[in-house]
Amino acid sequence: MITLPGQLAVKTLHGRYGPFNVGRLSTSIGEFVVKNPELDQYAEGKYDGDFVIVEIRPSTYNANGRMVIEIRALLGGMTLSNADDLSGDEAQQLTPQELDPIDEETPPAVPAQPKASARAKPRDPRDPLVDTTPFGSEAAAPVSPEASAAEEDAALFATLWPLADVVKLDATVDRRTLRQQRDRLGALGYVFAPLSQDWHLAQT
Repeated sequence: MITLPGQLAVKTLHGRYGPFNVGRLSTSIGEFVVKNPELDQYAEGKYDGDFVIVEIRPSTYNANGRMVIEIRALLGGMTLSNADDLSGDEAQQLTPQELDPIDEETPPAVPAQPKASARAKPRDPRDPLVDTTPFGSEAAAPVSPEASAAEEDAALFATLWPLADVVKLDATVDRRTLRQQRDRLGALGYVFAPLSQDWHLAQT
């Protein structure tokens, strides 16, 4: 593990799972590709600071019929001091990245095997599609959309729920969950502060 000053350039790309970010870290010992999940919270731009590099390793992936080899740095943390926009030239210099990191982490889907046909069975009275409510009984009250949304948010944010005015996401959750949390925070009126690396509820 080593801590180095440097600049992290973040570029936003779009894949089948939605927008995602890739980064290129420039330091005194070289340049490295960064694909930490927490980068998906950041806006496209360049960030100066001190970066904790846990591991440096070569990595390969296939994209559009070609093999790409890159040197990646795994970050264990960073302390940012400045954020700025990417210029047009800087954005062009960042290597296009066609493959979403989720695709690298998700194993290929195994085709489902066709099931043997079976005779139709009589409907089980315990089947939820069968109305077994006795005549004259009152049906359960429908769940309000607000209550349903709150339950979904509680499941999505887990121990972070209920949300405070300042929220710091756990970078150890899987990428899909982190992106869902990011999108939901934006919908709830939170804004990401890159220097403090947390989300703040916008004041109305």
